[in-house]
Amino acid sequence: MTAPVIPTGPTGADEPAPVRWGILATGAIATSFAEDLALLPDARITAVASRTEESARRFADRHDIARAYGGWEQLAADPEVDVVYVATPHASHHDATALLLAAGKPVLCEKPLTLNLAEAQRLVALARQRDVFLMEAMWTYLDPTIRRLTRLIADGAIGEVRTVRADFGFVAPAGGSGRLRDPAAGGGALLDVGVYPVAFAQLLLGAPDSVLALGRVAEDGVDDHTGIVLGHPDGAHAVLSCSIVSDSAQRAEIGGTLGRIEIPRDFYRPESFVLHRQGHEPEEFRLPRGPGHGYTHEAAEVMRCLRAGERESPLVPLDGTLAVMSTLDTVRRRIGLRYPGEPV
Repeated sequence: MTAPVIPTGPTGADEPAPVRWGILATGAIATSFAEDLALLPDARITAVASRTEESARRFADRHDIARAYGGWEQLAADPEVDVVYVATPHASHHDATALLLAAGKPVLCEKPLTLNLAEAQRLVALARQRDVFLMEAMWTYLDPTIRRLTRLIADGAIGEVRTVRADFGFVAPAGGSGRLRDPAAGGGALLDVGVYPVAFAQLLLGAPDSVLALGRVAEDGVDDHTGIVLGHPDGAHAVLSCSIVSDSAQRAEIGGTLGRIEIPRDFYRPESFVLHRQGHEPEEFRLPRGPGHGYTHEAAEVMRCLRAGERESPLVPLDGTLAVMSTLDTVRRRIGLRYPGEPV
């Protein structure tokens, strides 16, 4: 089945018709995404689905959504939905996205795209076979501050990038029994927050040819904290860390042959960064964050792609998503982390 043609409005109209969104799942991140979609005049949420109709109805009432489904299949079959945002826990990403793609529905799926590379490869193959749009919701790649930073690097502001350092750590509630501590849900530090420093490093350096990692798998079967070194053929490297048992500045530093860039906090969605160039005073770049939770940029990119007839975003390419998943798989092998149901 070929993906639907997204309406662009009546002939002669200045404004395009709104893109009609469906949301699959009703948790906290789905709520934030729905609130951000409300900020985009060319977006409208027309349906929501959950595993229970009661949960879907509560979400629909809260966000003024017309249709609420107590099953994924109904959302996949809804002709009034142009694209679906998948906001389920990690372990459900593959099945939910596969169902939607098979029905011809374009998909924006939360990160990480799946639990492992094999699942991600199946989704990408299905999207390409069905000629349907698919994008991982890696909001960092669409963030205006990060895009400004990458343009400066591309223009040679710090010369050739040789090192990347990034960390993402926080302290999860002690004794928790939710998603973060559930291996069946893909819990742990690596997939929840480690995906950010890995994706950030590969945005700047590309896929590594060597991966070193040390980490601890706790008694509940998830990784508490993990340290990662990514090596590249030209000698460039990235030093990364993630944790759910220790706090960190969540900062990043990019070192080049002519200077460096520092992101002092929240590198995955920063408010500013500082450019240090040899022979120049430090220069701070501060871009207005704007309203919302930060999801408007990825939603806008999805809608741009759909209206242009593109099957993937050049800013979040599927091959890049697969490369990050490959690195995450290698890290898990290095630290001995396996999720239930995966082959030994």
